[in-house]
Amino acid sequence: MASARLPGKVLAPINGRPLLAVIIQRVRAAREVDQVVVATTGSSGDDAIQKLAEQAGVGYFRGSEQDVMGRVLGAARAFGADNLVALTGDNPLVDPRLIDDVIAFQRVGGYDYVTTTHMHHSANWKVERTFPVGVSVQVMTVRALADAAGRATDHREREYASFAIYDHPERYRLGAFEATAKYEAWRRPELRLTVDTPEDLDLMRQIFDRLSPRNPLFSTGDAIRLVAEDDRLQAINRHISQRKVFEAMLRATQA
Repeated sequence: MASARLPGKVLAPINGRPLLAVIIQRVRAAREVDQVVVATTGSSGDDAIQKLAEQAGVGYFRGSEQDVMGRVLGAARAFGADNLVALTGDNPLVDPRLIDDVIAFQRVGGYDYVTTTHMHHSANWKVERTFPVGVSVQVMTVRALADAAGRATDHREREYASFAIYDHPERYRLGAFEATAKYEAWRRPELRLTVDTPEDLDLMRQIFDRLSPRNPLFSTGDAIRLVAEDDRLQAINRHISQRKVFEAMLRATQA
């Protein structure tokens, strides 16, 4: 709830429902996901998030606001998970079919960690972005997360749930799920489909207002196509840049 650029965004209404409730509905449609857990902070400001999780009938876990890695690991352990699909509460266009395919990719490849996105926080993650910003799925083994958490002592590392995994290709088996084959039409890395600013929220509301009436669980591919073919929609948040917090902190430390 304490987002710097858009406070309270996780409960902002989209198509008449809180953003987080939209995400929960879409994730529940993934066949490979056994249970959905909301991992929030122990801050009283996030009591409303716990209440939403209870109303939605999903699990919740409350932990540190700064130690995100410890919070996510705590949630995984509390609910007995062996593998974890990590999603953020500001990406309502998560697609259940994409989740299933990334899980399958991770399983078949025997990877410790797989992601669809470009990890700009890490100089060691060389794969470029292929999906739009906000079309993000991370799948990892809890074993790898626990090992990384045991090694990560710098508070900057622990502010990101999986940084200490994907920043160490020498230690973990990493996989990149790219927008190819049946996802080739989703290969629009220039599009911004996350919610971090008022402009982002405006765009997301317009997407859901147009597509939800026909199908509440419309494909993310439909949303990508809608925005890609409408320059007026793209213009809403085209000027917004993705924050690179970790790099900024690292430069400040080195200076």
